[in-house]
Amino acid sequence: MDIDPDLARELGFPKLKYAYVERERRWLCARLPDVEVVSADAITDLYIEGSRLRLREARPLDGGPVMRSLGRKGDVDAAHRLITSIYLSEAEFALLAGLPGRRIEKVRHRLAPIDGRTFGVDVFAGALRGLVLSEKEFDSDAEMAACPHPPFALREVTDDPRYAGGWLALHGPPPGT
Repeated sequence: MDIDPDLARELGFPKLKYAYVERERRWLCARLPDVEVVSADAITDLYIEGSRLRLREARPLDGGPVMRSLGRKGDVDAAHRLITSIYLSEAEFALLAGLPGRRIEKVRHRLAPIDGRTFGVDVFAGALRGLVLSEKEFDSDAEMAACPHPPFALREVTDDPRYAGGWLALHGPPPGT
């Protein structure tokens, strides 16, 4: 997908060479599927008030190194967004963690490939307890379009902004979820 430079500037990304285009689809699930989990991270996201910034801490459940980052996202459309990220030391993360915002807690499970495709499944905690979403990132629009509905998912929610992290942080789970 070619990104319109004027749209990128409007979203706050004046230099496209520093932004990554994320292609992602999301599905609502009833539960974590009965599929082998390859790895899992406990993730805490802080959506910083008044901004498009997200502070993330991902702790591997197997005890591996913690990943801390500050990211900025701008949605081009429901399935495409511009992202910039910087990785932070523990001290830098602690400095930013006190900023006002809304937190989301979840465990991201990376599943063993299904028909050659790998999916992540987020099982939410706290105010979003009971919500389970699957996601898949793609390298191209053609690959994204060719991906079938995963067998364990209830329905696709890519086009429903109420299932995006920032919306969930502000409003909670959509009714009927």
